[in-house]
Amino acid sequence: MEQSSSLTFGSSSYVSNGSSAPPTPAVECGSSLEAVSLSRLSCNLEQLLIESKFDCCDAYVVVDCAEVGVHRCILAARSKFFLELFSRGAAGTAGEKNGVVGKFRYEMSSLVPGGRVGKEAFMMLLSYLYTGKLKATPPEVSTCVDAMCAHDACRPAVNFAVELMYASSVFQISELVSLYQRRLLNFVEKAVVEDVIPILLVAFHSKLGQLQSHCIQRLARSDLESIALEKEIPIEVLGEIKSIRDKTYRKEAAASSVDPNHERRMRRIYRALDSDDVELVKLLLPESGITLDDAYALHYAAAYCDSKVVAEVLELGLANVNLKNDRGYTPLHVAAMRREPTVIVSFLTKGACASETTADGQTAVSICRRLTRAKDYHVKTEQGQESNKDRLCIDLLEREIRRNPFSVDEGVTSPLLADNLHMKLLHLENRVAFARLFFPAEAKLAMEIAQAESTSEFAGLAASKSCNNLREVDLNETPIMRNKRLRSRVDALMKTVDLGRHYFPHCSEVLDKFLEDDLPDLFYLQKGTQEEQKIKKMRFCELKDDVRAAFSKDKAKSGRLAIPPSSSSSSSSSSLKADPNQLKDPGK
Repeated sequence: MEQSSSLTFGSSSYVSNGSSAPPTPAVECGSSLEAVSLSRLSCNLEQLLIESKFDCCDAYVVVDCAEVGVHRCILAARSKFFLELFSRGAAGTAGEKNGVVGKFRYEMSSLVPGGRVGKEAFMMLLSYLYTGKLKATPPEVSTCVDAMCAHDACRPAVNFAVELMYASSVFQISELVSLYQRRLLNFVEKAVVEDVIPILLVAFHSKLGQLQSHCIQRLARSDLESIALEKEIPIEVLGEIKSIRDKTYRKEAAASSVDPNHERRMRRIYRALDSDDVELVKLLLPESGITLDDAYALHYAAAYCDSKVVAEVLELGLANVNLKNDRGYTPLHVAAMRREPTVIVSFLTKGACASETTADGQTAVSICRRLTRAKDYHVKTEQGQESNKDRLCIDLLEREIRRNPFSVDEGVTSPLLADNLHMKLLHLENRVAFARLFFPAEAKLAMEIAQAESTSEFAGLAASKSCNNLREVDLNETPIMRNKRLRSRVDALMKTVDLGRHYFPHCSEVLDKFLEDDLPDLFYLQKGTQEEQKIKKMRFCELKDDVRAAFSKDKAKSGRLAIPPSSSSSSSSSSLKADPNQLKDPGK
């Protein structure tokens, strides 16, 4: 069962995880009887969602082919949207369950027509409406399966935040709309440009002007093809992006020697492909005077056409299957982004190179991994059941790489790929440093087991790029040696974090949520105005309560921890007095 988040919009006291008798919160740090009562009420209401014996719902919401029981009186009291929905009565469909007629059923696709909201996002939002407390983001639906990803802006993280924003906006929960708008604003600059499109769509449908403006600016200055924007972006927003691009690149366009009819001829080929008419494509080629490679026709087909059309175009034998477009993508890279197994197989059978990298050092399989949720990759497939497409795409590409291993020197990596590795290291260093702050004895033992102490600590991005201090630079270290050293540190820190999750799951969720929402500002308590410093110190006081509660629960649930009781208790108390100003700044 999932642990509640430390971040709340009310009391920050610990929330029960489904035990029959919720613990009585400690009355300290200014807690009042009212706060204790509210926390107990929150715990009791949570039982309605997580305990089957409290199944007294009066309606169902169908999401991801599953029925989720809800209590209309609670939702109506917490959301104006649900109040109006349930007041209409007949908006739902009366159904029969276990012989009892009368409970209404509501389809999520009808409630949120502007976008898909999955079961995990809906349950997280329900938990907030019932308890007033926001749970930690479930990692299985908000992290990808790329081991080198920091999971701070990969596609699953973006998509889950987008789902929560759709639901919060439609259900008119203003405080969550504000929270997720801030989170998505953070994603806009960090995510790859393709992942900005779903953020723009939710901003457009939810009428979030600030978020929409940031997305438009990012897309306008990107190198994303115009045809991709036209395919996926509403026409109202598309005009603004084109206007910004025209103003920005007018001089460059005027100075270029590109044939003004070239794009028109390309679009005729694209329309023929959209019509599944490969014979027309063959007729247009000699007439237009351009080739399939000139039009990047394989890239277009890989992104938008039916798998049968892709196979037919490849059968023509008129295009280079490993041609890179202006963005450095081969057709296989585009097919990997689409994650359609039959399309990937078509390119591989025609000689597409699975080890070819993009300008930022990504292969087709790493692209697939960064798009795939952990839940989808690790799902168990029953006999006779169709395999998960995302997992199948990854397996196909990995098998091809094993069959034709790449010959590129692993020391030759792009600067952007190195930055990704550095950001992953920075995230892990801060994650472990935070654990050492609150749980020094336990963190030290976990690092010893993971042999993290035998690896060199990552000093930060600026230190990795600077050569001003030659005493800190090993001039004999080759790029291959440097990569191996950094990757060994990543592996050791990841093992340390995994050990923490195994033995201290509730504490780990507190740390994860804190790092996700409060870092980096909170760790510099002396910065800012007096009012800002006061707010930071109050938040840190709340955090200590959450850490105490999570640590007590972990300690109570597991008597098998290989940690001496004395060190556990002493670290839990003494660490809360520590100065937190010790995390790494990306520039230091």
